[in-house]
Amino acid sequence: MGTKQTISTNANAKAKAKETADSSPISGSKVEPLESAAATGKTAPRKGHVRSNQREANSMPEQKSVVVAYFLWLFGGIFGLHHLYLHRDRHAFIWWCTLGGYMGIGWIGEIFLIPEYVRDANEDPQFVQSFVARLQAYQKPPYSSKRFVGQVMIGYLFGQICSMAIPQTLVWGLDLSVLHWSIPVAISLGVWTVGNIGREQGVWWHCLLAGLMAYPSRYFIYDETYSLLLTALVSALVFDALSKQWRRTPPRRRGVGERSVKLTAAILVYCSLWGSFIYFNGTISDEDGGEVPIHEAIHNFLASAWWTDLKQALHDTYNYAQHHGWYETWKEVFESMDVDGERNSYKVLGVSATASQAEITAAYRRLSKENHPDKVKDEALRAQAHQRFIEIQQAYSVLSKIKSNRRRKNKQYQQDDAIVL
Repeated sequence: MGTKQTISTNANAKAKAKETADSSPISGSKVEPLESAAATGKTAPRKGHVRSNQREANSMPEQKSVVVAYFLWLFGGIFGLHHLYLHRDRHAFIWWCTLGGYMGIGWIGEIFLIPEYVRDANEDPQFVQSFVARLQAYQKPPYSSKRFVGQVMIGYLFGQICSMAIPQTLVWGLDLSVLHWSIPVAISLGVWTVGNIGREQGVWWHCLLAGLMAYPSRYFIYDETYSLLLTALVSALVFDALSKQWRRTPPRRRGVGERSVKLTAAILVYCSLWGSFIYFNGTISDEDGGEVPIHEAIHNFLASAWWTDLKQALHDTYNYAQHHGWYETWKEVFESMDVDGERNSYKVLGVSATASQAEITAAYRRLSKENHPDKVKDEALRAQAHQRFIEIQQAYSVLSKIKSNRRRKNKQYQQDDAIVL
């Protein structure tokens, strides 16, 4: 009896382990019993390793707040701050590139989706249950017109920016027009990035091959707009048909450092494309209405006398600070800015910096009489006289206020010095 009961217990344990392994729709990985691992010659995991994996699997993610998500959506949603908070980095990068989904269109449309995003980030049991139901109902994610249109639009945007960034003229004697073959790469990256947002995922090389096959249509469609749109459309169709699948496990919670490095790299690449477009292909208008390339304008500016004088002034300021100290240098620079308007007021009234209050008042009365608008008969000169009269009044008000404050401070210092302890 004891032997039969032991065998029956082992059989039931194996059956339960097999049932547990087969009923894991989210993880997608089967739990292999230790007995079968030993029978197949596999090494069983160490006890400490198993415990660490169990702790990692059972640990809940940091809970996110709907209130905080809505606050970030309201005050920084067009830059994707709420998606960064919810660890949706790809979504945040797309929102940053397009200012909230093409000037805030996608940002406004998310007003009712944020609670679901928060439940997804928190791995809420209600969300997990509904997601498992979708996994059981659909073998692969169903077609979503919103996601598909987003893939086409972002793929087209990335391809257009890459096309604009390619120099149209020779650079150091080199013809870089061959770089146009990087356009389908940029398009496929845009399609793949949108396709991997949330609980859906897919591989990149499907999009890349589809983009490379559709891109030669540019030799038959002379309008670049239509050829780029066709390439993005084919890439998105191939991703939707072949590559798209469920993301059965929640995305790994990366640390702040790793997320920052990846986002910074993506932003630098995106900004470098815009910088290349502005520097090599951008133009500005001159005085005669002609267009001058920006790289030539920058070269001419660096060779101008104004820039030479500015560099010399900065160099002299640096040398002065090395001998007299940075505090004294900043103090003199701040005084030369004339933030309180004292120097300009002396200049307007025509008095020296050592003038007394009586001299300032006398100069103000004399200039007010001479420049009073009522004395000007010509209507064309009356506005200029009125402006001059206002400047005189403002200069007198500024100097009077400064003189009064200095007298009050000097009087206070004298009273403090008179106190004997």
